[in-house]
Amino acid sequence: MFKILDKYLTKQFILTLLFGLLAFIFIFIIIDLMEKLDDFIDNSAGLKIVLQYYFYLMPEIIRLMLPVSVLLSALFTMGKLSETNEATAMKSSGMSFLRIAQPFILTTVLISLFAVYFGGYLVPQANKERIYIEQKFLRIGLVRNQNNIIFQDSPTRIITIRYFDPKQKVVNRVGIEEFDKNNPTKLIERIDAKRMKYDYKSKAWILHDGVKRIFKGNSEELKTFTTLAENNLNFKPEDILKKQIKPTEMTLSQLSSEIKNILHSGNDPTRLEIEYHSRIAFAFASIITLLFGLPLTLNKRHTGIALQIGINLLITFVYLAFMQISQAFGKNGSLNPFLTAWLANIIFLAGAIINIIRVQRS
Repeated sequence: MFKILDKYLTKQFILTLLFGLLAFIFIFIIIDLMEKLDDFIDNSAGLKIVLQYYFYLMPEIIRLMLPVSVLLSALFTMGKLSETNEATAMKSSGMSFLRIAQPFILTTVLISLFAVYFGGYLVPQANKERIYIEQKFLRIGLVRNQNNIIFQDSPTRIITIRYFDPKQKVVNRVGIEEFDKNNPTKLIERIDAKRMKYDYKSKAWILHDGVKRIFKGNSEELKTFTTLAENNLNFKPEDILKKQIKPTEMTLSQLSSEIKNILHSGNDPTRLEIEYHSRIAFAFASIITLLFGLPLTLNKRHTGIALQIGINLLITFVYLAFMQISQAFGKNGSLNPFLTAWLANIIFLAGAIINIIRVQRS
């Protein structure tokens, strides 16, 4: 009997979840289309481009709305059972809250595990294609040119690139500034070159037609060169392109790799670490919202289902807002990146457990 009941509840839960996600996708696309319609028309974007854009937007919508959709689908499913007194019959037969909620919890755990992969790998790929369409056809966010690139290669070295040709993998008009490790404001060496190309055999950058300046006190030593090999630089041509990619376009593997590269160069990877851990933490938001919401629905002594749903939605949005606020503190260096990402989950999970215990005892 219990297996039949579990299958029934799981089926109703998943069907309601899919319907909720489709509804959110439809609403989001309509709103976004109204905002971007002029951009599509002004840039003569055809129907094919519009359809491609919203196809690649859908994964991000699903990722963002999955916790709310899971909560609503569980509430509506339990609401139907309450209206037909099936929930009352289950409790009268001796079934505890956790036993009734078991199909929802197990299904949501599986959904959350999939959400780690979905949000960590599929969504970034879709974001990359969507941003490409925005830049090429809508002229939105044109920041991915290879002009005037500046980054810190090590704690004492800054690289300035006037133009990078990604096809030829050639750097044009490069400047390399080396500072004193004991006095970061003191410039001790500067190299300027017309061209720079990476030699994969020797694993060194070859600079062409440039000048090397060495600063010692008030004196300056100047050397011109036709070619100069630099094998102590911590980046390759593909790394230059990576530095132009937004974190939302990076998969979990790419984020992890970039964090290691930044640490190796002596820089602070806090923002990327928060993005990495937050990507995983958000995937489990569905479990938190479910565990927080279901006890309130099953214990509806004084309120109707509509008010219960309203209360649950309010708590969910407070939870999601708290998650964003904690990330802001983490980016300022006030919190550890891991704690920043998981703080909201830990606090609201503790609240959910307390709520479950209270319902179990009632």
